[in-house]
Amino acid sequence: MQTHGIRGRHKRRYKATTDSKHAFPVAPNLLNRQFRPENPNQAWVTDITYVPTQEGWLYLAAVMDLHTRMIVGWAMDSRMTRDLVIHALRMAWFRRKPQHGLIHHSDRGSQYASHDYQSVLKEYGMTASMSRKGNCWDNAAMESFFNSLKNERVHHQSYGTREEAKRDIFDYIEGFYNRRRRHSTLGYVSPAEYYANWLIQQKMAA
Repeated sequence: MQTHGIRGRHKRRYKATTDSKHAFPVAPNLLNRQFRPENPNQAWVTDITYVPTQEGWLYLAAVMDLHTRMIVGWAMDSRMTRDLVIHALRMAWFRRKPQHGLIHHSDRGSQYASHDYQSVLKEYGMTASMSRKGNCWDNAAMESFFNSLKNERVHHQSYGTREEAKRDIFDYIEGFYNRRRRHSTLGYVSPAEYYANWLIQQKMAA
């Protein structure tokens, strides 16, 4: 970036997406900032962000596999509900079908702490982990993805409708981020290429 005279874009206005003032049980921070698991489907992180449109806010829930940095599940809606995050989780499970014991890390928001969401985690054999109160660094990998989404795509657009925003965010996640965007954490390859290389290594070792 310095060589080519490129500067990062400034962050825009902030909107809170975490409602931690609830009576649901809160899980301990089992992930403990261990963002480099040895294999895929050992640890997932998830969170909610927002995208402005002329119709109002569009909320995006995403699930990331920490080993590959791939977004394995996502959902978008006009409301920030437990159904939104459950849809994202179900997509992730359907795509990867991980074995029991996966660590699932989120913030302390009411959507993730709700009985409905925790029941789905138990159904899939996942172990809940939650960030410490008011500590965004405990979920830094998801925060990094959302920053990339906003600075590389959303902040360059003016969405007239939520459907327009949905199409553009879908294109970013599935067409660019997962398949083409290079990550320094992955040795400057895309999440899809990194995952494909891991699968090849597993076949060769078998």
